Amino acid sequence: MSMTAQTVWDNCLSFIQDNITPQAYKTWFEPIRAVKLTDNALSIQVPSKFFYEWLEEHYVKLLKVSLTKELGEHAKLVYVIRMENTYGNRQPFTEKIPSTNRPNTMKSQEVDAPLKNKNPELKNPFVIPGIRNLQIESQLNPNYNFDNFLEGDSNRLARSAGMAVANKPGGTSFNPLLIFGGVGLGKTHLAHAIGVQIKDCYPDKTVLYISAEKFTQQYIESVKKNNRNDFIHFYQVIDVLIVDDIQLLSGKAGTQDVFFHIFNHLHQNGKQVVLTSDKAPVDMQDIEQRLLSRFKWGLSAELQQPGFETRVSIIKNKLYQDGVEMPEDIVEFLANNIKTNIRELEGAIISLIAHSSFNKKEINLELAKKIVDNYVKHTKREVSIDYIQKVVSDYFQMDVDTLQSKTRKRHIVQARQLAMFFAKKLTKASLASIGSQIGKRDHATVLHACKTVDNLSATDKQFKKYVEDLNKKLTM
Repeated sequence: MSMTAQTVWDNCLSFIQDNITPQAYKTWFEPIRAVKLTDNALSIQVPSKFFYEWLEEHYVKLLKVSLTKELGEHAKLVYVIRMENTYGNRQPFTEKIPSTNRPNTMKSQEVDAPLKNKNPELKNPFVIPGIRNLQIESQLNPNYNFDNFLEGDSNRLARSAGMAVANKPGGTSFNPLLIFGGVGLGKTHLAHAIGVQIKDCYPDKTVLYISAEKFTQQYIESVKKNNRNDFIHFYQVIDVLIVDDIQLLSGKAGTQDVFFHIFNHLHQNGKQVVLTSDKAPVDMQDIEQRLLSRFKWGLSAELQQPGFETRVSIIKNKLYQDGVEMPEDIVEFLANNIKTNIRELEGAIISLIAHSSFNKKEINLELAKKIVDNYVKHTKREVSIDYIQKVVSDYFQMDVDTLQSKTRKRHIVQARQLAMFFAKKLTKASLASIGSQIGKRDHATVLHACKTVDNLSATDKQFKKYVEDLNKKLTM
């Protein structure tokens, strides 16, 4: 028998009715109407936004279980809220909101901390101290999860490693897991997703997400109050420590020292460490060698700019989450024109939806072009390494294969060095990534190339003109 929205919802209601009181069923489920069934997504109409919020807060698990029984593990629920239009038109309008399938907050974790000192109070840097039994808030954002971190060629390694760590924290060779990449590519999202998944799979594990900046502030505070040891002991009771933007420890010797001791203790006791950074360990400046070597113990996974297919998937997922429908040609236009990072892509979508909503205009290609023009114009657009190689090759009247070849002819070597110099200057790629893309060289060759370009620019007028000309071509 083919399923319809009504038959699926009737079956769900039978299950729900058996699991709640008759009064609750009458109040919260009888007014709901089944609207549409598309693939594995059931749309139900509820009378108001308050109604939707109440269902999400009190009955989301029950709804999820009942729907999964009917539509399988990938079942989705979409609320359709029919609202009166207050703008003078007689027609009411509807708002579509997908179910989150998860509570809005992460539960705090209680920990009985082993006390190694005589002081009966172990200081928790997140709260006012004074209790032995610590309530440790995970600081995780449940909206950043694996369900909405879409996989593509640009992030497959990092996402797969993150899933492996989340399913077996401290039990894989990815310890620490260091996720690195440019701005807006999803490092923080992935870090939270790992923590959220661990809390789902292992509710008893103590997970803590913290930015390197906040960690540094807490350490400075502990030194002022003369309780550095308590600070260290607090972090040593964590099962999974996630530190965002670890490169911000650069040049902070005291914070690096304390993090070194915390890291060693966690690692030796089979606890999991997850780090994010805007650069690979090999490119980090002013970080102690002993720390850098530990960052390299596990896996360093790079997040790169998403390809076209991934950008399309991200746009469609964002639209689904916001309950908005958009023609395919507009989705492709956005994916083709905003390539730098995911944050900009999502920003443009939000801007487009807002313009459409506030001005009561339909989303069409003309509006999309206007938004993209305004949006991209004020954004520093990052050029690709492939584009840099093409511009440099054209400038010196050679093809890209010649530029990448092993030849030691002086003019070709200089062209290759210039391509490496501009790749480092104009992209967020790591030295290792630049080297591998420009003739399969290592990061040391790229460093040498950058120094050579700097030296020649200062001593050779003709070479300085090459740099200035190429800079104009690449940044105009």
